[in-house]
Amino acid sequence: TVSDVPRTDYPGIVDYFTNFLKLEPQGKIESGNVIVGTNWAQDAGIYEFTMGVNGAKVKGRYTFVYVFEDGEWKISQHHSSVMPEGTKPQAITESEVKDLFQLWNKALATEDPDAVAKRYASKAVLLPTVSDVPRTDYPGIVDYFTNFLKLEPQGKIESGNVIVGTNWAQDAGIYEFTMGVNGAKVKGRYTF
Repeated sequence: TVSDVPRTDYPGIVDYFTNFLKLEPQGKIESGNVIVGTNWAQDAGIYEFTMGVNGAKVKGRYTFVYVFEDGEWKISQHHSSVMPEGTKPQAITESEVKDLFQLWNKALATEDPDAVAKRYASKAVLLPTVSDVPRTDYPGIVDYFTNFLKLEPQGKIESGNVIVGTNWAQDAGIYEFTMGVNGAKVKGRYTF
């Protein structure tokens, strides 16, 4: 429910529950549908967990497929996903969206590629200003900034347009970088 990594072997399953159980979850099925076959059964529906450590609630869809193995019923497949409509909206203003650029720009000033890469979401796509290679994973983003930060860039938004939705925001426009190593300027389009 609270991880986007499929667990297809015993060590992976143990790893997930080692972390999940730290939250002290208690589950309750809200609605379900059971189908029974020969030596298999399926239970699918909606459940909600209350986390004992902080009282937070997480509602999700679930599917359990059970098989009769070694004289007992065991889970053969378990799917669980947080319900997107159960995600609470996180409000953000246009001004706060614009401030996110400043956080990113400050990360550039650290000259630490890891600090900049940590500003990106887990499934981010970076189409860099001074490279024609798309970066679609954390190591690729770090690699780009390892080289780009050697130029000591500092950015300034010249014009932008902000759109705010439920749990997402977009800032797109034109920015310009001044390179601290030589004073060169690079102007480009951006979309965050």
